[in-house]
Amino acid sequence: MKRYLLLCSVLATVLFPCTAFAQVFPAGVTVTLFGTFTVKAEPGVKLPDTFFVVLYKTDRSIFGRQLVANGGTYQFLKIGNGDWEIVVEVNGESLLRVPFTLMQTRNTEMRKNLEIEWKEKSISTSPGTGMISAKDVYPRQAANATLMTQAMAAIGKKRHGDAAKLLKTIVEADPKDFEAWTELGNAHFAQGNHGEAEKAFKRALEEETSYPLALLNLGKLNYNQKNYEAAIQALGPLAGAHPESAEARRFLGESYLRVKKGSLAVPELEEAARLDPAGQAEAHLDFRLLKG
Repeated sequence: MKRYLLLCSVLATVLFPCTAFAQVFPAGVTVTLFGTFTVKAEPGVKLPDTFFVVLYKTDRSIFGRQLVANGGTYQFLKIGNGDWEIVVEVNGESLLRVPFTLMQTRNTEMRKNLEIEWKEKSISTSPGTGMISAKDVYPRQAANATLMTQAMAAIGKKRHGDAAKLLKTIVEADPKDFEAWTELGNAHFAQGNHGEAEKAFKRALEEETSYPLALLNLGKLNYNQKNYEAAIQALGPLAGAHPESAEARRFLGESYLRVKKGSLAVPELEEAARLDPAGQAEAHLDFRLLKG
């Protein structure tokens, strides 16, 4: 298996050397990515007030995250050449994935309009992206809704400390706001405050026991801290309730793998790779290594 992986690496370098890519498509070249965002829905269907457009790098790290309303626009500045993916999200669930590759020789602009279809009870999306339920959108008062918008904008600009302050104000005014508790956990997680993040995720689950984003991110937090049994406790019910969630299946499978439960890991990793071949590419590798 090691020889096989080494051979693949060598072949990839020979067929398309990194130096050749850099010479043809200079690293200093940047692109402004922008477009409109449209949600199609049947008359009378209530939509979430806002969605997120997230730009991911190839290592699945986030380049930028922007709050956008139906009919609005998004824009990402100074994007370099290489492979990228735009993801539209609500409550941490992916509604749309658009992978693309930039290979530009000069600074330029690129337009990519995004469109999704929203249904009454839930939205079925492309493979592996999950299902959104109307009960996962918390109905908050106008003042807190404004604060939530400000907090999400701060998160999009990676001002996690500012976001945390705004989110604390929300949950102090309305302790039942499970979305705000979850986003507070995300803000703490991004700052490395793992203890506070865990408290916030658990409080969100006290208010809404099956909230997918809180379960997912609590599982990720525990996985990150190598507390794999706790990760399994969070991700197991989530994968059971949302078997179409590739991300939940992948992290559950990897957690099983780390506690040497290979027979349980195999179907989870295999299904994650099947559900979302592009977004869960690492699941292919984990599964291949396990089988090898």
